Amino acid sequence: MDKEVQPASVLRGSPSLPADKSISHRSVIFASLHQGHSTITNFSTAADPHSTICCMRSLGVNIQEKDHSIKVEGVGRDGLKSPDEDLDCGNSGTTMRLLSGIIAGAGTTAQLIGDKSLSSRTMQRIIDPLTDMGAQIDARDGDFAPLHIQRNGKLQPLHFPLPIPSAQLKSCVLLAGLFGDDPTTVIETLPSRDHTERLLQLDIQEQKDKKIIHSSRADNIPAQSYRIPNDFSAASFWLVAGAVHPEAKISMKAVGMNPTRNAALEILKNMNAEITVSDRRKEGAEPVADITVSSSQLQPVDITKEMVPNCIDEIPILAVAMLFADGTSKITGAEELRHKETDRLAALSDILKKAGASFMEFEDGIEIHGNPDFTPQQGSFSSEHDHRIAMSAAVLSLMGEQPSQISNAACTDISYPNFWDDLQLLTNW
Repeated sequence: MDKEVQPASVLRGSPSLPADKSISHRSVIFASLHQGHSTITNFSTAADPHSTICCMRSLGVNIQEKDHSIKVEGVGRDGLKSPDEDLDCGNSGTTMRLLSGIIAGAGTTAQLIGDKSLSSRTMQRIIDPLTDMGAQIDARDGDFAPLHIQRNGKLQPLHFPLPIPSAQLKSCVLLAGLFGDDPTTVIETLPSRDHTERLLQLDIQEQKDKKIIHSSRADNIPAQSYRIPNDFSAASFWLVAGAVHPEAKISMKAVGMNPTRNAALEILKNMNAEITVSDRRKEGAEPVADITVSSSQLQPVDITKEMVPNCIDEIPILAVAMLFADGTSKITGAEELRHKETDRLAALSDILKKAGASFMEFEDGIEIHGNPDFTPQQGSFSSEHDHRIAMSAAVLSLMGEQPSQISNAACTDISYPNFWDDLQLLTNW
């Protein structure tokens, strides 16, 4: 499905943001490992978390869905069963990497598969530590799904300095550690998303330059009954759209404000974006707030390697913001983007080229020569079947003078099923 995006004369309204995808994944997994009942509201309707639900059902967990809520009858750590069929993770790297830790820790036997995109992403980062913990993992070409996982001997505790700031890798190891008699320890020197630690209430030691996290069978897995915050990553598209458009005011409610997730907010504020944050509060273990963005005169900014882990998903849309800044912005240390659903740096460069932007692509980032008066050329932008690339291209297209086409636009369902409806809502003036 292709989508035509018309230039917008005005952007106003309150989009109905999707629930946080990262927390949705974790909530259903952790509720399944809890011995008892959990009710989770505002659960994501996106495709990726649904893949996680289907996999947990195959592992023997009773999960009921109604509207935007799920009810989970947790089976505890010892109640998971080896599935009769492959665990299909779809397009979701979070599903595959977190469930790999669960399968290895629980000692069940399973084969995890994914779609073409997921099957092209390396799993070596999780294979190595899980193998050190006693799992036997057979992978295609040693690195790629399908992954066949089993464990015959006792689970071995692991002392694991996190080699990269990856919440998926950290969570995979910690989840495996939950099944061990002796503690597994993860040492984190650069911060990554901390939803796993928050929701599981894990033992954490904070030191000046690192965080030490422990997990073992001694950890109680709490019930997961709460409202999931709205997704900050989804909100970021409208934050940029509102900031770059000359006639805009967009408000969003109950947006997740986890400090390990919202670096893009501070980056946009540093670019002089007119953003107000109000009614700060908590939903379960997570902070939320209401956010309003208005038309802004943006200044250039640099995103460094140290900043990237906290805004990795938002870099494509932040690059769109940089196009309209008064000067040159640069992103460095973002080579991880080449290993997402697609090579996002290459896909982003293709869109910028077609839009007539002035930029330079590097192996680990991109330099963008911004102009407040930049008008994107009309074009047919390729999403590369990547939801974040599709939505970034759509926001850019709002600023053109002629309609643009976004190819394979249905991929937005991966994270934001009602994105196109919200875009129409904001432009329908």
